[in-house]
Amino acid sequence: MMIKRLLLLGLLLITAVQLVQAQQTPHVFEGAEIIPIEGDPIANGVLVVQDGKITAVGAAGSVSVPRNAVRHDMSGMVIMPGLVDTHSHIGEGDGGDGSSSMHPDVRIMDTIDPRSKTFIKAMAGGITTVNIMPGSGLLMSGQTVYVKTKPSNTIEEMLVVVDEETGIYGGLKMANGTNPLRSSGSPGTRAKSAALVRGLFVKAQDYQNKIREADGDPEKMPARDLQMETLVEVLEGKRIVHHHTHRHDDILTAIRLSEEFGYRVVLQHVSEAWRVADEIAGSSVVGSSIIQIDSPGGKLEAINLLNINGKALEDAGAPVAYHTDDPIVDSRFFLRSAALGVNEGMSRQKALEAVTIAGARLLDLDHRVGSLEPGKDADFIILNGDPFSVYTHIEQTWIEGEKAWDRSNPDDKVYATGGYDIFRHNATHVHDIHE
Repeated sequence: MMIKRLLLLGLLLITAVQLVQAQQTPHVFEGAEIIPIEGDPIANGVLVVQDGKITAVGAAGSVSVPRNAVRHDMSGMVIMPGLVDTHSHIGEGDGGDGSSSMHPDVRIMDTIDPRSKTFIKAMAGGITTVNIMPGSGLLMSGQTVYVKTKPSNTIEEMLVVVDEETGIYGGLKMANGTNPLRSSGSPGTRAKSAALVRGLFVKAQDYQNKIREADGDPEKMPARDLQMETLVEVLEGKRIVHHHTHRHDDILTAIRLSEEFGYRVVLQHVSEAWRVADEIAGSSVVGSSIIQIDSPGGKLEAINLLNINGKALEDAGAPVAYHTDDPIVDSRFFLRSAALGVNEGMSRQKALEAVTIAGARLLDLDHRVGSLEPGKDADFIILNGDPFSVYTHIEQTWIEGEKAWDRSNPDDKVYATGGYDIFRHNATHVHDIHE
């Protein structure tokens, strides 16, 4: 038994050393068209990555290639940043329950399954960073979590921390409109919904004042309150509110509440954004996270969701990003959302930004992801054609300098082409699908 343990320990150490060495060895991708997002496309580009970061990007001949680099011939391919999904429900997590209409203390992080096959589905769609949200059945369903979709054993390995000093790794999910009205334990009118939110934020302001007055004296500090702690982070701008909202009047209520209490908000869904695009642009919101639906259905309050939302917000000068709300839009089809936006009049550049850097900005993560720039995380995807072509496939997904998904691998490809049983909670190993 002792010999087996020593052998296992030795194998683990060898694997760890190999992973470190793989990170330290520079990789060079050359010959592809590179779409850096922040900057013009590079026809014959070179991308250099090392230690999980981008070290150089530019045209052939303008970039120094390290002598010991692993070189990848990407001729005929397209390389762009890993996609950023600002609203998803992959990972099989959950949030608050019907015992109350507001649960700011609940963390979806505590319920995420890091081995969920839905993360492989997301990588098959080129998504490398995602904001995983609790549902929208309550006024406050809990704290969201920002993660990389890379293969991991624990949720901690996947976390993307917004600020190392605060340790915050997500936002707060809020909702208004129909969803909170029809859930048990929730208010029965839109007016009462807004009143309850106001009341809890007033309570949080009082809690915040008591902390300030204590001035570090533990005997004067108020009793610890997890709900209040979260809302104080919101009031201090450390944690962004992601607010589910559809109708134009609900959109304006969400904006009104955020400006009344001075917190930062991302408007999620915003189905009728086209009706109030100028008001959104003139407000203090961080931006809008929108969805493209190519078939009718769903809730009545979203009946006026139009795919011109992207163009309307762009024309108004308002920041806009796309999301999947997976499973509403399958993560594998995320790029199609931006293509549909272009089809409705959105500019190609803003549509590309809407699935990359714009989404990163809405999550406070644009210093790490969303564009191909030196110093940023080496998250990128390799495609066999134009990102908006229906004939294009994502061939590889790289996260932090490691190849995380490869279409040429049959065990990976099945997640790009297989049916939905692959992603069901009770689905067995992928080889069972082949059998």
